Amino acid sequence: MTTSTLTVLRPGLVDYREAWDEQRRLHDAVVDGTRPDTVLLLEHPSVLTAGKRTEPADLPLDGTPVVDVDRGGKITWHGPGQLVGYPILRLPDPIDVVAYVRRTEEMLIEVCAEFGVTAARSDIKGRSGAWVLADERGPDRKIAAIGIRVARGVTQHGFAINANCDLANFDRFTPCGIRDAGVTSLSAELGRDVTVAEVLPVVEKHLTTLL
Repeated sequence: MTTSTLTVLRPGLVDYREAWDEQRRLHDAVVDGTRPDTVLLLEHPSVLTAGKRTEPADLPLDGTPVVDVDRGGKITWHGPGQLVGYPILRLPDPIDVVAYVRRTEEMLIEVCAEFGVTAARSDIKGRSGAWVLADERGPDRKIAAIGIRVARGVTQHGFAINANCDLANFDRFTPCGIRDAGVTSLSAELGRDVTVAEVLPVVEKHLTTLL
């Protein structure tokens, strides 16, 4: 999809390192002004990635390999059943990274609402993403994660929303370094299978919230 302000690419299932290389290539082009703001929407084979704030206690105990990356945040999992978005956008001056994170959260909350899931920002300072807040089913549960980097005024990395991924993947480590909350998915909250193919066009529709 291409609009007057945004190009959206849907490459499907892409190895994490391959996608990271493509992000950097696109980032250079957006910085240089040779291509418009671009968003990659894709899935990854199963992988753990560790942001700059990851601590040793957050790492998996079973020796699962971890890819160190230059985004903010801590450790997280990407894999089948999770839609990952990499917006490569030029932020307006003056650069306000916090405002961009808030716009990303709002977009994810809007997407969840379209599926009938009430998500919100966390009440706890420092916890980004979209959350299903504590209820009779359990404590706060993260349904979508955010981890970004801004270089030369242009964003990299982005967000991940859990559609129908196997939540057991999050049991091997401490997701985002948070020990007193859980992880969920659209499928788990709704009690039905919600695929990445269903989520993708809804996310695409709401991407203009980021601008």
